[in-house]
Amino acid sequence: MGAQTKGTAASGHSALLQTLEAITGEGHVLTGPGLQAYEQDWRRRWHGRALAVVRPGNTDQVAQVVRACAEHGVSIVPQGGHTGLVGGGTPDDSGTQVVMSLQRLNRVREIDADNLTLTAEAGCILQAVQAAATDRGLLFPLSLAAEGSCTIGGNLATNAGGTQVLRYGNARDLCLGLEVVTAEGEVLQGLSGLRKDNTGYDLRDLYIGSEGTLGIITAATVKLVPQPAATMTALACCARPAQAVALLRLARARLGATLTGFELMNGFSRELVARHLPQIAQPLWAAGQAPAWSVLLEQSDDQGAQQAQQRLESLLSQALEEGLIDDAVVAKNLTESRGLWHLREAIPLAQAEEGLNIKHDIALPVSRIPAFIAQTDAALGQAHPGCRLVNFGHLGDGNLHYNVQAPATVAAADFLAQHESAINTLVYDAVQRHQGSISAEHGIGRLKREELVLRKDPVSLALMKRLKAALDPRGTLNPGRVV
Repeated sequence: MGAQTKGTAASGHSALLQTLEAITGEGHVLTGPGLQAYEQDWRRRWHGRALAVVRPGNTDQVAQVVRACAEHGVSIVPQGGHTGLVGGGTPDDSGTQVVMSLQRLNRVREIDADNLTLTAEAGCILQAVQAAATDRGLLFPLSLAAEGSCTIGGNLATNAGGTQVLRYGNARDLCLGLEVVTAEGEVLQGLSGLRKDNTGYDLRDLYIGSEGTLGIITAATVKLVPQPAATMTALACCARPAQAVALLRLARARLGATLTGFELMNGFSRELVARHLPQIAQPLWAAGQAPAWSVLLEQSDDQGAQQAQQRLESLLSQALEEGLIDDAVVAKNLTESRGLWHLREAIPLAQAEEGLNIKHDIALPVSRIPAFIAQTDAALGQAHPGCRLVNFGHLGDGNLHYNVQAPATVAAADFLAQHESAINTLVYDAVQRHQGSISAEHGIGRLKREELVLRKDPVSLALMKRLKAALDPRGTLNPGRVV
């Protein structure tokens, strides 16, 4: 085996482990101690114990591993880049689950420039997929903070969103076809590059967002788009979320489809970045204090840099005249643009440095966001005096990361242990009142499974359970997640 001493659980499954090594080759079945990187999530909130970690090198090996585990009654936890936030890729503590790492499936199989498609294996790092498209003068527009470590298979398994959903949509909208290993170890060959194909049920959409509970994605064909002629980025500050929503409305009217990003950050989220990552520039600070709210806008234009800059500056001038924003700065070059995005993308890291926090990845109608923030901020402040709110996210598509940090004088772990359940109830009740969703882009995993039972339409939940039972009757694939 590829690691050290096997424990009792491993020794009881020695035949299976030998079979898995015969399938994947020497060194690709890991057992014993030293598997912490696979057995805990990056937030270090979920900890488990795996029977083994198996690393197949191609789709056929994935299928063989699934068949072998099913025959031995052993469940599988698929893993990509292991950057998830809801515990969906972490084994339980039984020591009887096999973690399947797909990181060896990391090839870009094909780029069809005329068809504007790219086919990549599930273990391809998102950044590598982006780079492969760029090398051909094209763009794969899925973009998120973890793009240097997350994988395309995981992006699709969770229907990842990111910063350009406003123009290009979620991962689901960017996918044309999938190759999937079913719970029976069969291979669904669906790597179509067609944009029109009405030949029955769209099986692709069953697997996107299913978090590895219905099948294991091994490859995908995704859409590409032409590279924009110019991309302009700006940072603006305002006093209230209602002004940010009004700015979004104006930007949509003035920029149309060229508006590719519209991010919102509250003052405390920027203060955390300044505290823990002081090397990151902080534009538009007045007297050493972060603006109450900041908006990051991005425009991608096909008309060239000069025209793009004029359109963006004209928009911001109008917003200043109408009192929607207090100040704004436009990036002069690519370095400044990256700096503005780095400020936004550094918020999760800065928050982690501050300590454990209660995360809420929520979706709301954009029109409801100002009222939701005002009402929920007030309710949390009354129920938990001193709690600090880290509110940032993708205002353009209604997705907020509405996170709660412990008061500065209270230990974060103690605060979570005492108040997480009550805070979740308060926030999710508010989300429901405003016709939103408790999960926008992070998924359900283990973290929100019980909450889903309380919040999901009963008919929808029943159909989801029936689908799981039909496609994975033995519960081989990622049991205990989602439903």
